[in-house]
Amino acid sequence: MATTKRGLILQRFLKDEAAGGIVLIAAAVLAMIAANSPFAAGYFHLLHAETGPVLTSKLGPMTVHLWINDGLMALFFLLVGLEIKRELVGGELASADKRRLPILAALAGMAVPALLYLAITGGAASVRSGWAIPAATDIAFAIGVLALAGPRVPASLKLFLTTVAIVDDMGAVAIIAVFYTHGLALAALGGAVLVAAAMAVLNRTGVKSLWPYLIGFAALWYLVLLSGIHATIAGVVAAMLIPGGTEDHSPLHRLEHALSPWVAFAIVPLFGFANAGVSLGGMSLATFGQPLVLGIALALFLGKQAGIFASVRFAAALRLAVPPEGASWAQVYGVALLCGIGFTMSLFIGGLAFPGSETMIDQVKLGVLAGSIVSALAGFAVLKVAK
Repeated sequence: MATTKRGLILQRFLKDEAAGGIVLIAAAVLAMIAANSPFAAGYFHLLHAETGPVLTSKLGPMTVHLWINDGLMALFFLLVGLEIKRELVGGELASADKRRLPILAALAGMAVPALLYLAITGGAASVRSGWAIPAATDIAFAIGVLALAGPRVPASLKLFLTTVAIVDDMGAVAIIAVFYTHGLALAALGGAVLVAAAMAVLNRTGVKSLWPYLIGFAALWYLVLLSGIHATIAGVVAAMLIPGGTEDHSPLHRLEHALSPWVAFAIVPLFGFANAGVSLGGMSLATFGQPLVLGIALALFLGKQAGIFASVRFAAALRLAVPPEGASWAQVYGVALLCGIGFTMSLFIGGLAFPGSETMIDQVKLGVLAGSIVSALAGFAVLKVAK
């Protein structure tokens, strides 16, 4: 019975992610059209319009872009945290045997692109901070492309892609917290610790109502924003403190089911629309040869597939883990290619790596878009012809 319930949860998750991925693709295309049309000035003016107070001097007045990246994306990370906790408690990451292959694949899939990026860019100080940009996989975009490949892709391969992407998200969250945090405000950080401790007490005492945890999440978000750590980390921390379990009606499952459609069909597409638009005016083919653009694009396309596919082959050869059941090696390779779709998390990390530099961020967008599109097309093609 428990296995059946987990299967139904996974089916709903994959269905939402697939549809959401297709909406995300449409939002990214729309952003590129808007940024290179007669409406470009209005598009960029809307994103930078001041729409709120100064929450922290580091950010200045809140704009539409900041509300999306620092506010709404905290809900995205809250959902990511809920998914991670669910998988750790009673899902595909609950046992060592199940964890081994996705963890090995995700670690190799983060390390190889980062090293390749540094090799291509020559480790230049001006672009070194972007090493983590190609280390992430966009689960919604990748699942969306996988869905387009049709029913010929076995369920075990879809599950493998999902668990690798979830482990990948865990790594991305850790990277953001450790490497993209500067100038901590200790008083605010202490307040955040106290709020987290209060939420932990609620959990330990058996409080099942969601509203106290949601209030705690809001307070935690604001204090983390003030502390200097990126505010979206509050989403993952809060998720780990919400009561979970294998039952369908736990607070974790209720909140995950409530958030999932909003994140898939509103928040992530809004992020894509606000961050994928880059003006191509004044650019040439030489722009794609810039170290930052080339480093990101090749690290996503070549680094991701090499790291993930090689790790799965080695794990199988050394009997460390069992490859996805019923899938050919060609299909595994196709999924490894899809893991090169970095999009959402890569764009997000790019904004943290080069804050305030419009030129560098535009190059990040080009590199991420190029690497993700080539990975998506190549992965789709392989999966369509693979037996």
